[in-house]
Amino acid sequence: MLKIFLVEDEMIMREGIKKNIDWEKENFSFVGDAADGELAYPLIIQKKPDILITDIKMPFMDGLELSRLVKAELPDIKIIILSGYDEFDYAKEAIDIGIAEYLLKPVTSAKLIETLHRVGNMILEQREKNTVKGGADAEMMFFRKLVSGSMSVSLLLKEGRELGIELAASEYNLLLLQLFLGTDVDESHNRIEKIRQGFLQLKETCPNVEIADRGREEFWFLLKGTQEHPLNVLERDIAAVLRKLVQDENETQYFGVLGKRTERLGDLSVCYEEANKRFAHRFLKERNRIYQADESVGPAIDLESLNLSQTDRKALEQFLSTGLKGDAESFIDEYFDKAGGKNIQSILFRQYVVMDIYIITINFSQKMGYKKQELAALYGDEQEFMKVFTSVEDTKAYLKKLLETAIDLREKALPGKYDTVIKQAQEYIEEHYNQYDISLNTVAASVNLSPNHFSAIFSQELGETFIEYLTRVRMEKAKELLRTTSKKSTEIAYEVGYKDAHYFGSLFKKTQNCTPKEYRAH
Repeated sequence: MLKIFLVEDEMIMREGIKKNIDWEKENFSFVGDAADGELAYPLIIQKKPDILITDIKMPFMDGLELSRLVKAELPDIKIIILSGYDEFDYAKEAIDIGIAEYLLKPVTSAKLIETLHRVGNMILEQREKNTVKGGADAEMMFFRKLVSGSMSVSLLLKEGRELGIELAASEYNLLLLQLFLGTDVDESHNRIEKIRQGFLQLKETCPNVEIADRGREEFWFLLKGTQEHPLNVLERDIAAVLRKLVQDENETQYFGVLGKRTERLGDLSVCYEEANKRFAHRFLKERNRIYQADESVGPAIDLESLNLSQTDRKALEQFLSTGLKGDAESFIDEYFDKAGGKNIQSILFRQYVVMDIYIITINFSQKMGYKKQELAALYGDEQEFMKVFTSVEDTKAYLKKLLETAIDLREKALPGKYDTVIKQAQEYIEEHYNQYDISLNTVAASVNLSPNHFSAIFSQELGETFIEYLTRVRMEKAKELLRTTSKKSTEIAYEVGYKDAHYFGSLFKKTQNCTPKEYRAH
């Protein structure tokens, strides 16, 4: 059952929603409720509901601010906003946050149930998609076992049947395929999806072909030859499909290599090893063709000299933590030497090392609080890597720059450097406290930090949360206006950033132990 959590400050409405719906009958589980966002937030994080129903206007923390905080911690949660105010600003902000539904009060039980089922179906559909993806991952893992030689034939046959893959055949071969889709990211995505559909159609028409998506536009094909579908026919059919797909998609190219045919399922590891050696040269050789097993595509990696151990990764992590920019070049040279220096002329080897260092560096920088989008802009992404592999010099130059940039970012994020960040944040709050839509996210963005990282260092440095600090600033401004002007509380509420005068009054009393009127009288 999908879990539901309700936040509503009006007790009658909260109890009505909670008690008037037969949650179990509707296939939902009601896991909790609260009267405002401040009380609700820790409970939501604990209960991890699938759907949050929240009022938009509440004391202490409104529904929009609650939604922002919850979405940051539980990005998959679906949120239904309840509001008695049909105002565009509310709706627009709700959309920006990623709210699933926006309902105007009064809301009938029937309407809410209808909405819950619609949102619930969205969740279930997404989970189904994830399950499908998980199935694809399972197939990929099975392919790895198939070509590793680490599993007995009987176990391979058993696991294959569990995945719906029948392995019995008179002859086998492997095809390793790389697609080259151009530099336009959006177009590349469309092309790869069309090509995947083409592969699925091939699999439907020819059950003797199994396909695994390896990621990064790489595919593995298992060809199962039978009397009715001999291997030479399968190889010809796949080549024809690829030619057709390339013709239909501009800028798309491919490179494929076949292994040596074998009659034994257990010998596929040998078949794969031979094919993979020639596959290493896919960035240098002529494209839009499938190389046969007896065609040479150049020297491969010396596998015996490779040493891609965890020790090297730990050394890299240590260098990122404590190393100096001036030592980056020598570190890269040493890293390559330890990993198997004589293989450096191989594009596949350089590709592996670059990706390995790139991923470790990204992870390190993210731990320092930087956003992935920021890092992609600074470090480049996979779309740019093809340029990196063109020569040994280009590869080393890129990695040197990568490490130097990571060290610069590390230095900026060191403890003691937060003073400037906090000061900038305080100045931003001082300038924008009167804007009702100021939030943790907007202030974090103003200092170029992720919301989670900003929230942590803000609390650490100032000893109070962002909400507590913003509330304190607003209350001080309100007190100043109460002392120096004759403006009504409603006007003052708007001037310090609150659209709801009632909420402002409640918050003022909570924080100052008196009402605005009482404060002015004293």
